[in-house]
Order: sequence, then C-alpha cells, then structure tokens
Amino acid sequence: MKEFTMSVNEYLPLRDVVFNTLREAILRGDLEPGERLMEIALANRLGVSRTPIREAIRKLELEGLVVMIPRRGAQVASITEKDLKDVLEVRTSLEVLATELACERMDEAQFENLKKALKAFERALGGKDVTEIAGRDVDFHDVIFASTQNARLVQILNNLREQMYRYRLEYLKDFSSHARLLQEHQQLVDAIWRKDTTSAVAIIKEHIYNQEISVIRLIAAAQK
Repeated sequence: MKEFTMSVNEYLPLRDVVFNTLREAILRGDLEPGERLMEIALANRLGVSRTPIREAIRKLELEGLVVMIPRRGAQVASITEKDLKDVLEVRTSLEVLATELACERMDEAQFENLKKALKAFERALGGKDVTEIAGRDVDFHDVIFASTQNARLVQILNNLREQMYRYRLEYLKDFSSHARLLQEHQQLVDAIWRKDTTSAVAIIKEHIYNQEISVIRLIAAAQK
C-alpha cells in the first residue's frame, strides 16, 4: 500500500471525505488493482473509525472500483480489457459528438483557451509527472466540451471522465506514447480551427483508439 493521506473538507460529512480519499487513491494507483482493503488498517491510517471506511467501500463497490472476494473481503478491482472497451466505446460516441459541435460552435475566445491548454499540456509532458500530465489533458478536452454549449453533454462527459481516469493514467505511464499524443492534440486544434469536421472526427477516433491499444498492451503485460 503506497502512502496517501486524507484531505479534510470541512464542508463535507466525514463519510464523504473518506470515500473521496479512497476513491482518489484508487484512481491514482496509490491503492493498486488486486490490493486488499483492510478496514482496520485503513481506519488507522486515516484516523477514523471503521464505520466510514465500511460505508466508503460499499460505495466504491457500486462504482465498480472495488470487488468483494469470498473469504478475502474487499479488494481494488482490476483493470480489465472488457471494462476498458466498454468505457471507450461510450467515450468515442460522446467525444465524436462533442468534436462535431466544437467545430461548429467554438468562438475565437474559446479557441485561444484551447491553444493555451495545448501549451500547458506540452509543458506538462516535459515534466514527466503523470498526474500533472493527466490534469492538463483533462483541461484540454474540457475546453472542447465547453465550446459545445450543451450542458447536458458536458455533464455526461464529466461523469464518464471519472471512470476514464484510471485508464488515462495507465496510458500516460507509457512515455513512448507522449510524442504521438501531443501530435494528435495539435492536429485536433488545427482541424477545429479550420472547422474541418471530417478531419477532426477522424483524429479524435484515432486518438481514443490509440489509447485503447496502449492500455490493452499494458494490461496484457501485467497479467504475464
């Protein structure tokens, strides 16, 4: 179990703080796939009773981040090829729609924000901090989502993003993919600027497909 601490939020009930802490630890990989979640150990580490730990584990199970194993108890759910494909199948459809709308609706101010987000992403790649890179990657796509002017679509994409975060981190751990990833972002910016919907959609599909292939390769390697 890697080191992680609880971030206290005075505006949230303790059970929610514990849940968010454990959830983030799983998404970041501080709690690794297959790792057992021992209530007493987690309660001691976070300085809380076992009750909010137990409640958090139940909620994490509902989200698919934790599984209950007979005679072993709770453990962090593995990243499987099937789960990855299910999530990316949905993501592809939604991001294609978002990209089409962005090509149609993005104004000059939003495009300037997109270029700034691209620069920030490029700087993050140079730092090799995977969490920072993931954050800047999210920011980049968020500019595109916001430009759709479709609040319902943005909400759905944001919900899906939480499920994608584990896979995004796994992908970004493959440093050999970074040059291609940056190129895809640059090409997407160019296509949106030209309002070339056909090219932009092709780029986003390729972008997501490359992520799928890379993470599947990592999953296969981990299972050997």
